[in-house]
Amino acid sequence: MSRTTSSPSDPRAARFAAALTSLVLAVVLLLGESWVGTALLVLQAAVFAVGTFVGPPATPYAALYRSAVRPRLAPPAEPDHHAGAPQRFAQAVGLGFTGVGLALVLVGATFVGHLFVGLALVAALLNAAAGLCLGCEMYLVARRLRGARTA
Repeated sequence: MSRTTSSPSDPRAARFAAALTSLVLAVVLLLGESWVGTALLVLQAAVFAVGTFVGPPATPYAALYRSAVRPRLAPPAEPDHHAGAPQRFAQAVGLGFTGVGLALVLVGATFVGHLFVGLALVAALLNAAAGLCLGCEMYLVARRLRGARTA
């Protein structure tokens, strides 16, 4: 499939997506209770849903990376060791936080909803700035724990 040929093994794709996610979530928080902020939160949750159920390479952020950024870069120095299931899990974690945040905003609990959005923002910023994917690490720890229980 063409949508999965270049980005899944390039760690810069995940960091690019995390940078865009950070930007969107920061704007959501800056806009506060406005309908535009809520609409952006809906869109970001939809991006996370695509990443969770179809896979991160299917997101619009990955498509933008493949078409506009990747052609201008040298090949990655090393592949992304978190590609696949860990990234899908991280997308699901992002969907959970933005989904809860969105639900709280929609019922009028904007402050608490924005706390959840802020937590998602912190995780996205860590990935964008330092390459630390908290959701990926959570996935790997959970797998180790499951393996330790079955051994």
